[in-house]
Amino acid sequence: MTTDLKQMYKTIMDDHFPQQMEISFIDGNRRQTLVYEKVSWIIDNVLKGLRYGENPGQEAALYKLVNGNLVLGDTETIQPGQYLVSDIELLQSGKHPGKTNLTDADNALNILRYFSEQPAVVIVKHNNPCGAAISASLADAYHKAYMADRVAAFGGCIAINRPMDKPTAEAIAAQYAEVVVAPDFEDGALGILAKRKNLRVIKIKAIEKLHRFVGQRFVEFKNLIDGGLIAQWSFVPEARSKEDFILAACEYGGKKYMIQRKPSDQEYADIRFGWLLESGITSNSVIYVKNGVSVGIGTGEQDRVGVAEIARDKAYRKLADRYCYEAHQIPYNDLKDLERKAEIDARVASEKGGLTGATMVSDAFFPFRDGVDVGLREGVTAVVQPGGAQNDHVVIEACNEAGATMVFTGQRSFKH
Repeated sequence: MTTDLKQMYKTIMDDHFPQQMEISFIDGNRRQTLVYEKVSWIIDNVLKGLRYGENPGQEAALYKLVNGNLVLGDTETIQPGQYLVSDIELLQSGKHPGKTNLTDADNALNILRYFSEQPAVVIVKHNNPCGAAISASLADAYHKAYMADRVAAFGGCIAINRPMDKPTAEAIAAQYAEVVVAPDFEDGALGILAKRKNLRVIKIKAIEKLHRFVGQRFVEFKNLIDGGLIAQWSFVPEARSKEDFILAACEYGGKKYMIQRKPSDQEYADIRFGWLLESGITSNSVIYVKNGVSVGIGTGEQDRVGVAEIARDKAYRKLADRYCYEAHQIPYNDLKDLERKAEIDARVASEKGGLTGATMVSDAFFPFRDGVDVGLREGVTAVVQPGGAQNDHVVIEACNEAGATMVFTGQRSFKH
């Protein structure tokens, strides 16, 4: 008996989830209820919900918040009707969306909301950004985000915060992506994207108002193996402007330790960009950014020095692939000419993977200086981290020795 393994990815699950869902929070005689409605789309004259969950064979359903209000203490949940990913306009369905497509889009918007002041692009793969950039034009922001990690961007979700123009659409259509999310599409852009018949093209008009979602909270649920739930308020980064970052300082053994150099304006810009990008990355994470572009992203590791090294190594590999692709239009790993490969390697090594002058971002404090030393050895000139470790003084000294600056946020940014 032979099995068509490819068929499982084409299978559309019939889900048995009901049309409505209610979640009630009860405190004595006080009941607060959030009301949700199931989301579906008409595709080829057939009403369809989510394709499937995280894997083929898992039923799944998307619900949008249509009524209710929740206030716990001083915190209030987001109001119903402010729809983004939970009520998308599917302009081109391709293989219509599954759970991972929409969660990738959601996390991309989670990051994009902080960069409304200029064109920004975030490419997400498996719920983590693989490339992100801000720039003066949308096409340039896409090019930079894509080339930051061209390999990982294959099959990713591309989210932009400006109407899709034709140059950006041409660049996207030249690659393979699963999902494109935009607030609107200029004349001719949809026709260009239609060249990729399986591409899911999603319009979310509210992206133009993404900045309104900054600071707003919702309740997150984590299901446990026994059917139990953990509920928590969503994370909101408190450091969102230059003034919110604290020049690193601490006391230890009766002595005051302070960072000796304040960040430059460009470093402050990258500090902000990197810290807000960090809020959408799975912990334990360390990332490097430079001039408004991600350089190396390390995610989901168990030790901080290890993830700092992974992000560094990725920066080297991705830059080598970029230079190879720009010069020879083939991936670095496919280049057989050893002489040309050696030339690329030498160039990347001389530029230290593009990390010289970069900003190093950590979602939690450095327990020892070995983590920050990974970046400093590559020429990182600025560091942003929560602070609060017993060894903050050692990390401050490490930065001062290297002539680097460092700021604290006073807030950890774990995401699991």
